[in-house]
Amino acid sequence: MCDYSLHAVSTRPAVVGETLVTTTFRGTSTRGFASEKDPAVAVCMLPGTELAFADGVRYDNRWIWTRTTDWRVGKFNQIDPEVHDRHHDAIEFPDGSHVLVTQLCEGQRATVLQLPVTQASSERSSKAAEAPAPESIVTG
Repeated sequence: MCDYSLHAVSTRPAVVGETLVTTTFRGTSTRGFASEKDPAVAVCMLPGTELAFADGVRYDNRWIWTRTTDWRVGKFNQIDPEVHDRHHDAIEFPDGSHVLVTQLCEGQRATVLQLPVTQASSERSSKAAEAPAPESIVTG
């Protein structure tokens, strides 16, 4: 997902193994993830996408001070989706805490470790499990 204020920015889905960088997109005040090779295109993620940051995650509240977490791994998620006109995209850390993506300091690198299982993949797995097992051939 990409936050509501990125509707005017080109987007594409994340790919496992790629390294992304946090950036502010031109013409917006919103921060998000982009490829170093194409910084004008927002890289969108589904909730549950796992990320590994190169260093402890740095963030701010648009004030002078920044903070750094001890965490270098997290999952992309959304918070308060029922609240309109605000940012929802967040990184959730192993202790349950989270930071809005738009609060991440610019220039941080994160590698996409794993994408969440999608409905189509789940349906294929279910169908495979329901399929009859091949008959054993016994030779004597």
